[in-house]
Amino acid sequence: MAVASPSPDAGPRTGRRVLVTGADGLIGRATTAHLTQQGWRVSALSRTWDAPVEAERVITGDAADQQLVAGAVADVDAVVHLAAIPHPGLGTPREVFTNNTAATFTVLAEAGEAGVGRAVIASSINAFGLPMNSHDVRPAYFPLDEDSPVQHDDAYSLSKWVDEQTARMAHSRWGTDVLAIRFPLVRDSEALREYAGRAHEDAELARLGREGWAYLDIRDAVTVIEAGLERPLTGAHVVLATAADVLLDTPTAELLRRWAPDVPCRKEFGGREGLVALDRARELLGWSPRHSVHAAADARHDAMEMTA
Repeated sequence: MAVASPSPDAGPRTGRRVLVTGADGLIGRATTAHLTQQGWRVSALSRTWDAPVEAERVITGDAADQQLVAGAVADVDAVVHLAAIPHPGLGTPREVFTNNTAATFTVLAEAGEAGVGRAVIASSINAFGLPMNSHDVRPAYFPLDEDSPVQHDDAYSLSKWVDEQTARMAHSRWGTDVLAIRFPLVRDSEALREYAGRAHEDAELARLGREGWAYLDIRDAVTVIEAGLERPLTGAHVVLATAADVLLDTPTAELLRRWAPDVPCRKEFGGREGLVALDRARELLGWSPRHSVHAAADARHDAMEMTA
């Protein structure tokens, strides 16, 4: 049952209108706040709320609820769909797959029926299936790109790949232009540094190597979503969006030699250069990441060299 109410902290009442689903999640809250600050009139939808949210309208309910979503998209210009079970361990395989794919289909179908022209949806770097695969698999090549061969073994990764196919159908059926963003690990800078410090076990390092030790600062996550809303584009597109470097404070070439010596490389990698190709995000969206988990350490190193 829908429960809609104005937020006491609602932002400007001018500008375009956007529905953000999954608005109580990490990326959802940051996106809602950022778009509100940029003048968007945000409707925020979530099953539950841990705290007040910056939005003009707050809607409590399930993104797979057709009636609820139909009402939520009736007066918006765009949709940012982030609602999902974000990990295969947070439900049974059936629960994860059906929840994620039903929510994406419902949001895109209702948006299409309502004539909404633009949608941005959260896919995942896992959509090609290898990072969470239970078998001893490796990427076909580095850098990873949107055309990396698919090999699914878990419900979450499969659900994200299916979401991308749903986006293509939505464009064909209703003419909605859809951008599916393949996000890696997304956190704020402090949480990323803590995670990198803990990722020292061999098994974890090898698993992270399947996704190129990729990550993204939350500040860059919201700007790529904003670019997806505002950049002129036609069709249904998939883009990878990661930081420009690897998460670990280790040279990329060393990581490859130790953890992925059998994976072909299509280029040489210097320093901590990232193992995910960002060409499509740059060309399609004019977007590049600005933040690095290593920025503070690199700044301290440069300062020490200058005073030495």
